[in-house]
Formats: sequence, structure tokens, C-alpha cells
Amino acid sequence: MAELAMQATALVKWFGEGDARTVAVQGVSFDARFGEMLFIEGPSGSGKTTLLSLISGILRPNEGTVMVEGRDIWSMTSDRIADFRLNKVGFVFQDYHLFPRLTTVENVAIPLILKKNDWDKSIDEAMEYLEIVGIKDRALLPPVKLSGGEQQRVAIARAIASHPDILIFDEPTASLDGETGRKILDFVKKNILTDKRCIIVVTHDNRIFEYADRIMTMEDGRVIGFEQGGGREE
Repeated sequence: MAELAMQATALVKWFGEGDARTVAVQGVSFDARFGEMLFIEGPSGSGKTTLLSLISGILRPNEGTVMVEGRDIWSMTSDRIADFRLNKVGFVFQDYHLFPRLTTVENVAIPLILKKNDWDKSIDEAMEYLEIVGIKDRALLPPVKLSGGEQQRVAIARAIASHPDILIFDEPTASLDGETGRKILDFVKKNILTDKRCIIVVTHDNRIFEYADRIMTMEDGRVIGFEQGGGREE
């Protein structure tokens, strides 16, 4: 069995207090392994995006642990958590979060610059990642000049620039047509997933379930089941 990349145990997250308290994640436990593409699916409001924030070091849980490399990330200092987010986790957001005033290559170089690397060296390395995702020829264009699929590839290039062990996609096909979405997932599975990286995909798009190795289903903040990937009948 492949090595664990991350293990979440009994995660709980609520917002508000007293009668106004809303529990978004209720006792969620699961693991993710290197070389695996794990899908987390469920209806809107099921707690998927909150769960992503808990396991990626963005949002502190009220209860539970997230173990990475044998240590609970939420036992770390704030500086160590920030280091974890920069070096261990890559995040591809639903709306890409590209900076409109920067060129494509400058957007990809951001995590490299945050590591205090030299500007020219960061740009050169960012060009290499654009080549990996197949849009090096779009390097000097601003995001507004790119198609949705191209913007998604820029976001992927930026996410892998820091060599993350865990790569997280939040609704990667939400803004794409079916064919483009499948092309992106096919590309990710063949070129970005490695035996030293785990990819977690949050989605409600059953058109891309065929790319999952495992599928975890959430409802009302809870995990209600796991299935092997390769698609399923509706």
C-alpha cells in the first residue's frame, strides 16, 4: 500500500456560538496517499470547501488532527504552518486567483519569489513550469487574454512551482465546458500526479469521476461513503 501523504482524524469545524452555531464539518476522518488522486464530492453546503481549508493549513479546526509527516500541522507555530502552506501544499482555486496586472509567467513565479529567490531565476523557473503544462507560448500575456482552460493550466503551474507533496483542486471544472474539463483532468493525471505527490480534488462534476482513484462522498458535514474510482453509475 502506498505511503500516507496526509491523515485527518475526527475533524470538527463550527462557526458562530450558541443558538447561532453552524457545524460545517462533523467528525470527518480520512487519509490520502502518495500516487493517488482522491476525489471529495457532495452537494453544495456539504462541507467540502471547509474541509479543504482544514487540511491545507488555512482554517484551524475546533477538534481533530491533520497529520503530515508524523506531526499534527495544527500543533505547529503560526510560522511553521505558513511554511507548510508554502512548501507542502499547492492549491488550485475554483476561480484561479490569477493576478490580472501580472503576465502569465509572473503569476507562476509568485511562490518562487515568496521563497526569496532571485527575480530572474524565478522567472526562468516559472517558464519551465509553463512548458510542463503546455502554454509556454502564452508566458507574456495577461490572464484576460487566456481561455478558461489556459487559465486553469497557469493555476496548475503556479501550484506545482513549490514542489508540493499535496496538490488540492477546488472545483477544477466548474468554469469549464465538459471537453475542456476532461482534458485538464487527463493532463493532470498523466503529467502532474506522481508517486511522490497526492492530488485531492473537490468536485460535484460526475463527468470527471473516471479520473479518481478513490471517491469520498460528503453530506451535511459528514463522510457518508467511499468508492473506488473509475466512474460510477448515476
